[in-house]
Amino acid sequence: MLPIEVQRAPTLKPKPSNEGLGFGKYFTDHMFRMDYAPERGWHQARILPHGPLGLDPGASVLHYAQAVFDGSKVFRGRDGQLRAFRIMDHCKRLHSSAERLAMAPVPPEMAREAIETLVKLEADWVPNAPGTALYVRPTVIASEAFLGVRPADKYIFFVILSPVGSYFAGGAEPVRIWVEQQHTRAAKGGLGGAKAAANYAAGLQASVEAKKRGYAQVLWLDAQEHRYIEEVGTMNLFVRIGDEIITPPLDGTFLPGITRESALTLLRDWGMKVSERKLSIDELREAHQKGELREVFGTGTAAVISPVGALGFQEGQLVIGDGKVGEVSKRLYDTVTGIQYGTLPDHHGWMTVIK
Repeated sequence: MLPIEVQRAPTLKPKPSNEGLGFGKYFTDHMFRMDYAPERGWHQARILPHGPLGLDPGASVLHYAQAVFDGSKVFRGRDGQLRAFRIMDHCKRLHSSAERLAMAPVPPEMAREAIETLVKLEADWVPNAPGTALYVRPTVIASEAFLGVRPADKYIFFVILSPVGSYFAGGAEPVRIWVEQQHTRAAKGGLGGAKAAANYAAGLQASVEAKKRGYAQVLWLDAQEHRYIEEVGTMNLFVRIGDEIITPPLDGTFLPGITRESALTLLRDWGMKVSERKLSIDELREAHQKGELREVFGTGTAAVISPVGALGFQEGQLVIGDGKVGEVSKRLYDTVTGIQYGTLPDHHGWMTVIK
């Protein structure tokens, strides 16, 4: 057991209504924090009021971007029970992300215990309306104050919680995605496969430009040829051409999504033809011209399953199907969320009940 000291907030914040949650706008009363030093390892685990970390201006994270995080969700079922979705997989991914950035990784079991203890304390913050959840954001940053390019010796691991609604303003309605053919997010051998803060910073400019054009997010292509699809901003991408469902293979340039892996498992359970292979924009356009491009959808923790209604290019846009939610993406959304809220059986042991 991880010894965790608890310092309760002297006053508690009013909780937002389910209708006004949005995504990532509100934070619970408490947070978890633990520190790392070479001579002590991870130590001083504590829960304290949500507030500033107190970083030195010379902290390595501010200069050399040693920062990784993850994101998972806790759901309140109709039976009132709290269920965390694939929590150990998220903790393992946080561990591997930290290793990629030469940081002190948090042992997955330690991270899980920290998250569950904090969630239990903040159980009243878990919303109960359909489509809502408590978003869990574990983060590791380099806190040692020095100037000079090397891995830091000191780190902070913290966990914050946020009650959330839908990630996209339109909820489960199809989103419009801009196909980015100029900017590059990540290349082979880079940080693309880690959930590093720097990856998201690299995509911000293109995302802002896409939103100015009226698109919700950016579809990234490969860095070498700008031909092969990779991921959509905060999501992995699936394309249904005829009866084949295609998603790009994991090659280190984008995040190995946990919802992606869940979708692949369910699709194979259902006997569908699923391919993890390279898919070029040319093949996608050709399928559209032939009337074989049936669905495009993204998968991710924040949005779960997000149907794509149109893909935008400089020369125009491709409308996917009839621009509405496709049958496969709807079935995936209904199944994954049913498992998460406890209304469908959890055959794969993905859910952890937090009591």
